[in-house]
Amino acid sequence: MNYDVKDLGLSKIGKLRIEWANQEMPVLNLIKKRFEKEKPLKGLRLGACLHVTTETANLMITLKAGGASVAVCASNPLSTQDDVAASLVRDFNIPAFAIKGEDNKTYYKHINSILGFNPHITMDDGADLVSEVHTKRKDLAKNIIGGTEETTTGVIRLRSMAEKGVLMFPVISVNDANTKHFFDNRYGTGQSTIDGIMRATNRMIAGSRFVVCGYGWCGRGVAMRANGMGARVIVTEVNPLKAIEAVMDGYDVMPIAEAAKIGDFFVTLTGDINVIRKEHFPKMKDGAIVANSGHFNVEIDLKGLNHLAKKKRIVREFVEEYTLKDGRKINVLGEGRLINLASAEGHPSSVMDMSFANQSLGAEYLAKNSKNLQRQVYKIPEKIDAEIARLKLKSMGIKIDNLTKEQQHYLSSWEMGT
Repeated sequence: MNYDVKDLGLSKIGKLRIEWANQEMPVLNLIKKRFEKEKPLKGLRLGACLHVTTETANLMITLKAGGASVAVCASNPLSTQDDVAASLVRDFNIPAFAIKGEDNKTYYKHINSILGFNPHITMDDGADLVSEVHTKRKDLAKNIIGGTEETTTGVIRLRSMAEKGVLMFPVISVNDANTKHFFDNRYGTGQSTIDGIMRATNRMIAGSRFVVCGYGWCGRGVAMRANGMGARVIVTEVNPLKAIEAVMDGYDVMPIAEAAKIGDFFVTLTGDINVIRKEHFPKMKDGAIVANSGHFNVEIDLKGLNHLAKKKRIVREFVEEYTLKDGRKINVLGEGRLINLASAEGHPSSVMDMSFANQSLGAEYLAKNSKNLQRQVYKIPEKIDAEIARLKLKSMGIKIDNLTKEQQHYLSSWEMGT
């Protein structure tokens, strides 16, 4: 079996951590039990480019239980948990190509290792796998029945491809599932981003001015958690509706050029490029902390900061200090990559339970329906989304009401009026 991990000797620790995460993933476990019986993915090869974490390991195990041949590589050079990658190979016989801190050349080598399996289904977190197929490995597209995409950033890229008519197979947007973005993006990103910042810096959040760039679901989550810890939250936005929402949620809203002057912490979560730019760094306080929790490391203009700095050094693990020409220091966390995975462990397993339930059922949906799909980006069917929510509530021991026949009739008619 081909694989590339840091050290297979880490597998014992990794297996225990995979088991620990699995305890909080009841929906995925229910799907796995059904998959073991029905084998809906039998005969399919599935290539995944995801964050190689304990939760992802449980997803791979579930897909394999469904009959698929699976292989996984990292979707970010700093998000890999090396012990988990080792355990996937040694304990579960699943090829993994992921090493924490891998360079860009190795990153793309690993992506092409996955494509070397000639997958029938791709599973992406940022659309790098799909992009590689469309730019350098077009010969593989004829065998690909479809893909799934986990992130806002990836969906933006894929919808652009579909609109331009270049997308070569259908893709299911897992990110659009309510049971994904309402919870994973908001509560998962909110908690794990704050966790990553605190682990990297050990700085006090309470009493600080905490700037959140972007008020999508991820930004809402980070703002909520920072506010809950006592920070004075400032939101920067380009969308007027989201800006109004941030104001109504109780936060200050202003342009990044103004926020740069007063912020203590800065976090970007937009999916766009150069959100914090060269002209903003000279306005920042001495000791300002700058981090990113968007998928790619393009939201912070690091090239511009390098040009402004007279020197830089690593002062803590995952903290790089840039000294400007006037002596002020700007601290960048995790090389501008996803800080919740660079210095922490990513989202809690209980929230990834729903996201990866969507991934599993999205793959099953492709296996059964790909022949009827166009080369477009599709949302997860509402029935699947609702079923995942139902199973999650059941696992939590929570019951809800059902509509009476009278209520159903009222909601589906117009005759009753007032």
